This record gives sequence, structure tokens and C-alpha cells, in this order.
Amino acid sequence: MRIAVTIFLTDETITPTRLARELERRGYAGLYLPEHTHIPVERTTPHPAGVELPREYTRTLDPFVALGQAAAVTERLGVGTGITLAAQHDPIDLAKQIATLDHLSGGRFTLGVGFGWNVEEAADHGVEWRTRRELVRDRMGLMRALWSEEPTAYEGEFGSVRASFAHPKPVRKPRGPVVGPRTLVGGAAGPKLFTHICAYADGWLPIGGRGLSESLPALRTAWADAGRDPGALQVVPYAVRPSPDKLAHYAGLGIEEVVVQLPPEGEAGVLRALDAYQPFVDAR
Repeated sequence: MRIAVTIFLTDETITPTRLARELERRGYAGLYLPEHTHIPVERTTPHPAGVELPREYTRTLDPFVALGQAAAVTERLGVGTGITLAAQHDPIDLAKQIATLDHLSGGRFTLGVGFGWNVEEAADHGVEWRTRRELVRDRMGLMRALWSEEPTAYEGEFGSVRASFAHPKPVRKPRGPVVGPRTLVGGAAGPKLFTHICAYADGWLPIGGRGLSESLPALRTAWADAGRDPGALQVVPYAVRPSPDKLAHYAGLGIEEVVVQLPPEGEAGVLRALDAYQPFVDAR
């Protein structure tokens, strides 16, 4: 089982380059970073965990810039987003950012994409909350057109692009309906989410990884009904607090990669956490 990490990198934590070098040296599989462009002070949306919003949410680094640094100082470490708030981006610009990072990293990029939870943050980007899922699906369709080998036009409900020359291209070849880098969709289990996963992704990025024994059969059924290759589905539990029993449970479900949570701390605190997780990496 591959062990990757996620962390809220901020202007107060360990740096992307220091962390990336340490992860590669220790044998970790990847580094995934979250995204928040800003956190409005006047906010009525509760934090999903039901607690006061932690300080690090207000200070996150731009994930693409930070991951570019991480990729530049490593050779094997995977880099990814967990997650990209695709509704909050211009899709033409985002397609270029993603393809460039994937190209420069030699195809090591994983696009974790999601729908967000902070209504006020999304509203400042002009996102209509009730249609954000459809907007993300539309954004993905437009980006797939730009990533296609031949100039391809796209006309969607929320945006369009003319047939265009757009380079670089993501390294991975198209697979089924998926064009672009390895793509995982984050979110809570349910028919709507599974429809999105089957339509434009390689798999699921379930936050915390709870309840997979119950939800995985439904996802696999939806995947098969969509005509997708059963052996190609990837499920990557995200922001996990690992234990031997938990990782053994995931392995029994056929899961091959887990993303564990690091504390948003300086170098000393992060290295202590990596020391604690090292037996899981060494045992893989």
C-alpha cells in the first residue's frame, strides 16, 4: 500500500521544498495539498468538522505554486491537490496550470477535484451554490477539450471554448471518458457524487475514509453500469489518521493508496509526525 501525505502548508509551516525532499527520502508516495483562495471574515457556513475553523485554513499557500516547488526538487514523489475547487477557477487558465505542472513533473500530478463547502468563499468567485456541482462537471468538460490531442471545441451550460491549440498536454493518455492527469473526485458518498466520478474521473477521494465497506459496493455498481473498466477504479482515502487495523481494513477492500494527515506545523513538528508514520511506509 502506498502512503502519501496531505498538509495545510502555510506561511507559518515547513516549506514545500523541505517537506518534499524529506518525503522522497523516506519513501512516501506523494504530497497532496488543499486549496482555499481566501476565507471571508463574515462567514455563516459552518466548518464540516463542526469545530471552529482552524487558523491554517486562512493561510494556505496556492497549491499549484507549492506543488511546482515540490516537483522541482524531487524525481519520484507524486504531487496532487486535495482538492482543487474547480468552480472557483477560470477553466481555460486552470487547464493550462494543470497541464503545465503535469508536464514539468513528468506525469506525477493527481488532480483531486471537489465542490467546496464554504458558501461565502465560493460566492466571491461568482459561484451559484445550488449549481456548483453542475458547474464543476462543465469545467471538467471544457478542460478535457483543451487537453485533447486534436483541437476540440466545447459548448457547455456554463462556458465554452473554440477548437484551440493548447499545449503542453497532460502526460497520461485518455482512458474511457477521462482525458488529462489522474483525476479523483472528493466528497461524501451518494448517487450524485458517484455519477460525477463515473463521468470524468479515475476514482474517489473520500475524506477520512469512514464507511467504505458500505459505500464501495454502490460505487462499484455505478462504475460498472457506466461501462467503466472494473479494474480501473481507484479509491484513495484522504486525510486519514492511520493505524495498523485501519490500513489492514483498507487493504482488504482492495485499496492501494492512502493519504495520511500531517499537522500544519513547522519543520520539527512535521518531522516528528513523519517519524511516527514511518513504520507504515516501511511495511508497505
